[in-house]
Amino acid sequence: MTRIALEGVTFAYAPGVPVLRGISLTLGRGATALVGPNGAGKSTLAKHLNGILRPDSGRILLDGQDIRPRSISRLARSVGYVFQDPDEQIFQPMVWEEVAAGPRALGVSGAALDERVGEALERTGLGEVGRANPHDLALAERRRVAVAAVLAMATPALVLDEPTMGQDAQGVDLIVALIRDLVEEGRTLLAITHDMDLVAELFPRVVFLSDGRVLAEGPPVDLLASENLLAQAGVHEPAALALGRALRLPEPTPTEAHLVQRLRGSARRASAGEGG
Repeated sequence: MTRIALEGVTFAYAPGVPVLRGISLTLGRGATALVGPNGAGKSTLAKHLNGILRPDSGRILLDGQDIRPRSISRLARSVGYVFQDPDEQIFQPMVWEEVAAGPRALGVSGAALDERVGEALERTGLGEVGRANPHDLALAERRRVAVAAVLAMATPALVLDEPTMGQDAQGVDLIVALIRDLVEEGRTLLAITHDMDLVAELFPRVVFLSDGRVLAEGPPVDLLASENLLAQAGVHEPAALALGRALRLPEPTPTEAHLVQRLRGSARRASAGEGG
């Protein structure tokens, strides 16, 4: 298990304009969702985890060791990063070569390289386009090429920036299945997302970020029920939660499963009342 700890991290792109304001946060085994409005500092925070950005103050520990002395290339062996815009990280003229570039840089070759690339392509639904030029693919497929390229590096920790954005239902299902598999494999995963339905259904932990500060963190079932917190974080409530409120159900319904359970409970109570 890889453990990443941020301790009092501050950062500004320009003097006097802080983006991160003393972030303290620990990420360990399992999946954590990072949510908040545009400009909250989510991507800026994530880019500190593999050294793309470095704190102005505070520190970041990877398995207890300060990452400041480590180069980006060295950190890339431990923390994989999938950008929101795949065109920022796709450079090869062939999908297979793009996915092979990372593990090849780590010294993987021959049959082991073929196996890694083939598995990454299959897991992201790209097994049929390995010989295609990635820039000829649709945006949703290019996003999955970027995911496959990082997946093939087999890093113990991964950062996914808006992994389901622009995906159709099949693409979303692939990403959801992949995240579940990565958690079962013992990876440390951070996903930046605006999809609150996804957060409620898939992630056991959510971190709310606003104006460069952590507002709250914990299980989505507990936090998403707070209308005040959702308003502060600038995010919409999950559809199931909104429907439960509209139906005046007595308990919060952050997921479809909760909604069904509460509706069945209400139906049973109504039936018992009629029978009485």
